[in-house]
Amino acid sequence: MERQTTLKLASCGLTLALLSWGGFAQAASPSAADALKLAPIQDGVDYDKPSEKEADACKIVAKKNGKTVGWAVEDANGKLLRLFLDTNGDNTVDQWRYYKNGLEVYRDSDSDFNRKADSFRWFHTSGSRWGIDDDEDGEIDRWKAISAEEVSAEAVAALINRDTQRFMNLVIDSKELKSLGLGAEKEKQLSENIARLKSEFEKLSGSTSGLTADTEWIQFNASMPGVVPSGTNGSTKDLSVYENVTAVVRNKDKHAEVLIGTLIKVGDAWRMVHAPRPSGSGSDGIAASEFFSPRIADGNPSGQAAGGQDQAAQKLLAALEDIDKEITQASDTKKTTELNSRRADIVEKIADAATNSADRAMWVRQLADMISAAAQTGTCPDGGKRLEALFEKCKKGDDGNLTAYVRFRQLTADYGLSLQAEKPDFQKIQEQWLKSLEGFVKDYPKSSDTAEAMLQLAIANEFSGEEDKAKTWYARIVKEFPNSPVGKKAAGAGRRLDSEGKPFELSGTTAEGKTLDLDNYRGKAVLVQYWATWCKPAKTAMPTLRELTTKYRGSFQVVGVNLDNRLEDLNTYLEENELPWPQIHESGGLDSRPANEFGILTVPTMVLVDKQGKVVRRNIPLAELDDELKKMLGPASARHGGNGKKVR
Repeated sequence: MERQTTLKLASCGLTLALLSWGGFAQAASPSAADALKLAPIQDGVDYDKPSEKEADACKIVAKKNGKTVGWAVEDANGKLLRLFLDTNGDNTVDQWRYYKNGLEVYRDSDSDFNRKADSFRWFHTSGSRWGIDDDEDGEIDRWKAISAEEVSAEAVAALINRDTQRFMNLVIDSKELKSLGLGAEKEKQLSENIARLKSEFEKLSGSTSGLTADTEWIQFNASMPGVVPSGTNGSTKDLSVYENVTAVVRNKDKHAEVLIGTLIKVGDAWRMVHAPRPSGSGSDGIAASEFFSPRIADGNPSGQAAGGQDQAAQKLLAALEDIDKEITQASDTKKTTELNSRRADIVEKIADAATNSADRAMWVRQLADMISAAAQTGTCPDGGKRLEALFEKCKKGDDGNLTAYVRFRQLTADYGLSLQAEKPDFQKIQEQWLKSLEGFVKDYPKSSDTAEAMLQLAIANEFSGEEDKAKTWYARIVKEFPNSPVGKKAAGAGRRLDSEGKPFELSGTTAEGKTLDLDNYRGKAVLVQYWATWCKPAKTAMPTLRELTTKYRGSFQVVGVNLDNRLEDLNTYLEENELPWPQIHESGGLDSRPANEFGILTVPTMVLVDKQGKVVRRNIPLAELDDELKKMLGPASARHGGNGKKVR
């Protein structure tokens, strides 16, 4: 592709300079003017572009940080404009970074180091997209990460440019759909719908009512995202969903809407399940809905948001949307509390008006979730009473799962509210909480929340030092709820409690997208640090770990397992605090696969593994690490850094 070739040719000067790094002082550096000719592979990036006169005053500065070497382009005031790096020490540029007002806004990367960019990322004010180019032709083939807002903008761009592939990159694929754990009926419905999207899009893009090359995406428009809980219509996992999404666009001085419909979160990316439709292109003007729109009296029997809903239902839904917008703008607790109360009243009316049990249950669950969460944050002080009344109402029905769902959230709200008392008796509150959880497990043994109740009991036992009781609860969860997310966490927790003296298995994907296996470090002592950038104690440990890697150089290895929800948070931290050891990161945070496999409940958790790959300590305090390493490696290793050379 021409732009790909242009990028590589333009980088030759930088590459040659890097080849001369060893004799850097004598090597001729590339000029700032030449470096500024490089441009992002992807279109539409807003980055600093100095004028010709300003470029003459720019300077290029050599950079070196461990193995990473390269050139930085700075303006006359020292503000960073570009950064071109060789990150793996092979004397070839593999990262091209572009800046706006001193902040990195975009990066092209050659992650497999074959001299072709295959990864494109946006940062800071440019967004959070991460595109992957599998065939390295300069075109994005799939999105590893993309926000809901950016999906709507991409969908609009695809319509304007009649770019079917650009749209299909946003659509959930069959493998992703399977991973959601939907009930069989819903999965079949969505699968059939998705199979039609390509032809639907091509038909729509051929007559893009009012969309021209001058049309601009202005904003994303939707109510707050919601969670469709595990157990809904046979589902096995919680599902994060945006419904009734629209994109506001502008063509010169005229504004219009593009109907996006439902968006579903898959890992770090949001996915489309409907074709985008310009409002007025034969649509009814209302964005499609898959999960949240109930069938209310005399409403649309399909469950889709449409003009057939009766006037009263429309008013309730409109009022709910207005309150949701007000809540996001509320600036004080008193106002938020008032809005939460009004919102609860409206949702309860919608639930009561639903004409079938499935839709009523959906709204009741949303009501229970909302009240419980607000109560725990101090913005619904009567939340316990509201949920108690809702629980009593549900008991009169014939849906035991729904009754259990409300009951569990009532107990959680009561626990949170009791902690907000002026002088809480923590021991008494904890005892009552554990008693209520045990009662819930007894009363509702098959509820989807029972596994979570058992997990809370197990965690409480473990943290209080009653590990045998904790193991019993973990084992029971695994036996009774083996395929649930909680079951996987419990299995890992049981494995962790019994891990000392046993082989420790760990593999995963690093922040750079490579595969790491702990077996590669056999023959060394290894510390596996489960941590997150939001955990201050974990970050405080970093200098000590760095010192120990130097002290026992060659004999001791640290491996990080980062449990941030967003890879961007890890990368930002690493840019400011380079760590000389690899970092595994997979989506999901504390519920990610690496965290679940060892049952990680809190960070930091540090696991010490010996030279044979067996666990020595399953959660070693930082203060005891050096003494333990001396026992394992001997004082000679510390003096000579494990390689026969004295450490100075």
